[in-house]
Amino acid sequence: MDVNFLILCTPCIVVFSIIVQLMYNYYLLQRKMRNIPVMEGGYPLLGQAFLLMRLSDEDRMTMYKSFVHQFKEGIFVVWIGTRPLLHVFKPEFLEVLFPSTVHIEKGIPYDLLVPWLGKGLLTSTGKQWFHDRRLIGPTFHFSILEQFAIVQSEKVEILTKCLEKEMERNPGKAIDIFPFVVKFALDVICETAMGVNMRAQEAETEYVSTVHRTSRLTLDRMFRPWHWPDWIYYRTSMGKEYKTLLNILHGFTRDVISKRKEERESGNTDAKSESENYEIDIGKRKRKAFLDLLLDENEKADTPLTDDELRAQVDTFMFEGHDTTAVAITWTLFLLGNNLDHQERVHEELDQVFKDSKATASIKELSQLKYLDRVIKESLRLYPSVPLITRKIVEDVKINDYVLPKDTTVTVAIVLAHRNPEVWPDPEKFDPDRFLPENSRNRNPYAYVPFSAGPRNCIGQRFAQLEDKIALTAILRNWRIKSVKTPDTILSGGSLIFRPCEEVFLHLIRKK
Repeated sequence: MDVNFLILCTPCIVVFSIIVQLMYNYYLLQRKMRNIPVMEGGYPLLGQAFLLMRLSDEDRMTMYKSFVHQFKEGIFVVWIGTRPLLHVFKPEFLEVLFPSTVHIEKGIPYDLLVPWLGKGLLTSTGKQWFHDRRLIGPTFHFSILEQFAIVQSEKVEILTKCLEKEMERNPGKAIDIFPFVVKFALDVICETAMGVNMRAQEAETEYVSTVHRTSRLTLDRMFRPWHWPDWIYYRTSMGKEYKTLLNILHGFTRDVISKRKEERESGNTDAKSESENYEIDIGKRKRKAFLDLLLDENEKADTPLTDDELRAQVDTFMFEGHDTTAVAITWTLFLLGNNLDHQERVHEELDQVFKDSKATASIKELSQLKYLDRVIKESLRLYPSVPLITRKIVEDVKINDYVLPKDTTVTVAIVLAHRNPEVWPDPEKFDPDRFLPENSRNRNPYAYVPFSAGPRNCIGQRFAQLEDKIALTAILRNWRIKSVKTPDTILSGGSLIFRPCEEVFLHLIRKK
């Protein structure tokens, strides 16, 4: 009887012990952070998770942007379950975190990306991250970016033709620009990252919808701390769907890597092959894809990447390299369509550089577009493609009167840093001249960080900036644009990126 009683009681004792430990840790953290302002609307043990989970993406972003005025100290905490997410956005705070080579681990939200992206450059840390960064760095040399620019230019020609066809089908009607730009960006990243011609602009592919659905499920999981343990999540309907989607994404990448390695080993790189499951071309290109360059570097490395590690790096660049660029291009067009005086200055600059030429823009010509540079920077200030990033604190950090406790996750709120009225006068106003040298001279360098900063800055930022400029130049050389909605009325939200939550309608008027 006593033995049976103990057997029955043991699970209860274990659960009770876990709850007590959680509560004790929760109490200690609250004491350590007692002088840090807390977001309202929390519940015991759940924190603000339930509130955030119930909000739509656009309502969540609207509320979040209001925190720049509510928490003027530049720091506040949001509790997700019993775990605090410390948010900081003043440049002085960012100046402590970004340059650090100690606090380079990404933290809880990025842990949830590991099943998808493995330990790629986005999610890895420590020695592995330093090794991978050194290995991958040479693949983004300027001479290689020039080769990637050829692909970008080819794909943007398809984009302009697709827009022309859409205008012919619906003359006089506004066009929802975002789906066109997303497909263009996916076409670019597939060919530059993997050497695969996805033809995403010409037909729907399973890969496109799978990436978007996987992103959505990842975000939903972030706001449900009870779904964080894998052994729980993969028993839910969401977790089962997520696993199915991962099999599709990983299978696609493994297939491409396997065929590339076979071609390299056999020396038959002229051959082209087709997969029955994907409408793609895999074969030799005059220029090399990121995967080819990575395999080149891998062959020279003392510690080469395994096939799974290669897959993780390629999946990471596929994930990071299309939606982020697509939203940057879309928001820039949207803002120019709302600020016609600034758009006119862009057109004047384009006419001055290209005159009557119809030829594809060269890198030299693109480098002369200084005003367009400032327009892109101002667009990324208002709509940073990645609105939030996180870091795990590995030792207590003291900033002013605040202590950021060891083992907590700090969220760097880029979207708030970029709209901080103490740094940016009239922060909602679109003003590219904020980035004139004389206006930037005395600004803290950490006040503007659309590509992060420090050792973990975005390795692909020059690739992204080049693609932004090539796409915008091609569109604006053909059309003047006018937005249907304004920044005050359009719905936008932070999922994993700063996406529009509705159609972004633009009128395209052919230039004479």
